Amino acid sequence: MKFSAGKDDLLNGIKIVERATVVKGIQPVLANVLIETVSPSQIKLTATDFDITITTLITANVESEGCFTLPAKKLAEILSRLNDDMINLEVNDSCATIICKNSKFDIIGISANEFPRVPEEISENDCMEIETKPFVKAIRQVVSAAAGYETNNLLSGVVCEVNKNILEMAATDGNRLARVKEAVQNKSTDEEKPFVMLISSRVLAELSKISLFTETETIKICKEVKKIVITIGDTKIITSLMFGQFPKYNQLIPQTFPKEAVVNKFELISALERVAVMVSEKNSIVKFEFCDDTLRLTGDSPDAGNSQDEVDIKYTGEPLTIAFNYKFVLEFLKIAESEEVKVCLNSPLSATVFAPVSEEDYIYLVMPVQLRG
Repeated sequence: MKFSAGKDDLLNGIKIVERATVVKGIQPVLANVLIETVSPSQIKLTATDFDITITTLITANVESEGCFTLPAKKLAEILSRLNDDMINLEVNDSCATIICKNSKFDIIGISANEFPRVPEEISENDCMEIETKPFVKAIRQVVSAAAGYETNNLLSGVVCEVNKNILEMAATDGNRLARVKEAVQNKSTDEEKPFVMLISSRVLAELSKISLFTETETIKICKEVKKIVITIGDTKIITSLMFGQFPKYNQLIPQTFPKEAVVNKFELISALERVAVMVSEKNSIVKFEFCDDTLRLTGDSPDAGNSQDEVDIKYTGEPLTIAFNYKFVLEFLKIAESEEVKVCLNSPLSATVFAPVSEEDYIYLVMPVQLRG
């Protein structure tokens, strides 16, 4: 195999697929990216950890056909240090030679025969094509609320539903819940039938990152009984759908809030980060005291001491003291695009909803922590 390709094209391609590699695994080949020629002007890059397979196509000048696997991390490291010029790659036996101007590297790889083949093709009887920007924005707004990635944990998934021209996406780990609704242009194989899927939060997080490498305006998603293929530009993500009864999350959202505060997002972020310096990492609890247009934040650690800060707010309602895992609140604040956010409250032990003032259809519900004493 011998080809030449632009440095940025090849490096970006490696960065896209290496997200599916396994650095420390039973099979060393899973740390590699499969490089194969597919036409005189294209090569294909593939990586898999069996949970996720990612492929992408790269423009190249192919002199001789073939396929080989190389360590993804090492290859990305080399390419990132080369000049912005054409990269020449040639494979001989168990070694690949990379040349760029005066730089030369010989990298030992593994035969393509040892690389696992994951079927990429899927029936297109149940597909949806959706705009990239609102879909990726929705992912970013909810994915942090999902539980840590585990293949058998439903709460590590994100539920997505597109019904006509409304996208609804939600995630929860049992302590917090994020839900967003977005108006979208939907091109489905059956526009009258809702397109629903429960998909790994890890897959969606990777899709969000991959979208930064492309200017493609739409994302195509096709699903079968157990399998799903997401296509964005020249990149495909192949993975399994999750199965099970996801919590009926809309029933968990309170319908009324007798107390509401509006606060500047940036001021609250700064105050929370200051107070958190003295908070125990074991519980991450910060006390919020709402009273007379002032929000007082208090943190303490038996081993370190305590901290306090205040933020001006607009507040309606009786004084209220409530405590949260401050990390959950910070995650929402750093995602919210509005300069001001509202905090909708009931009681010290009731679910609290945080929402951007400028976006009615995005909410981040956080369960409070019971204060002792």
